[in-house]
Amino acid sequence: MICRLRGVVREQTETHVVMDVNGVSYQVFVPPSLMQTVTEKVSQNGEVELVTFHYQQLDVGKSFPMLIGFTNEIEREFFERFITVSGVGPKAALKALTLPIPVIARAIDEGDLGLLKSLPGIGEQRAKEIVAKLQGKVGKFALIQTKAAEAEKALTDEQTAIAEEALAVLLQLEYKKQEAKQMINAALARSPKVKTAEELLNEVYRQRLHEQPT
Repeated sequence: MICRLRGVVREQTETHVVMDVNGVSYQVFVPPSLMQTVTEKVSQNGEVELVTFHYQQLDVGKSFPMLIGFTNEIEREFFERFITVSGVGPKAALKALTLPIPVIARAIDEGDLGLLKSLPGIGEQRAKEIVAKLQGKVGKFALIQTKAAEAEKALTDEQTAIAEEALAVLLQLEYKKQEAKQMINAALARSPKVKTAEELLNEVYRQRLHEQPT
């Protein structure tokens, strides 16, 4: 099993990096929320070290090895715990991790279904299953320090006023208070740069459209 790689980055896309390790090139997929951190960790000579999750991707009539990269063992541990939820395999989890791990971990611990439903491929039923399986078991992952998580916290604090204004509107529209708060938190996590309550409500609306079955 390949559990760690150190090599020169030969290629980088939005979804993966190709690492040259002593003349052998490995394609390593990276969760969207970690790609910027991986980029920042590349040294001046182009080297980077990644902790990897190695598994066999099964398709119709064939299987092939895949590597998913993380910057440390704690991130990989969260991923391994995340995929213990029924219906959340490595491929689905890879696509779903678009928000910082500590943000997702807090949402799980707080039962924030609105934020979890906003993750790609995670609908309402899957969000409920994630909370049922992992709530109370992911506290240490919420403590991970990342620039993205710190920025998200700061922006959320600054936007308390518009969040309260948006909440008042949703309550007038007869949404339940807890549901409205969850929708607002998810919208702020996905679009922390909104400047007005109207922008925030537009993001909530787009989010609900995304959640509706096609």
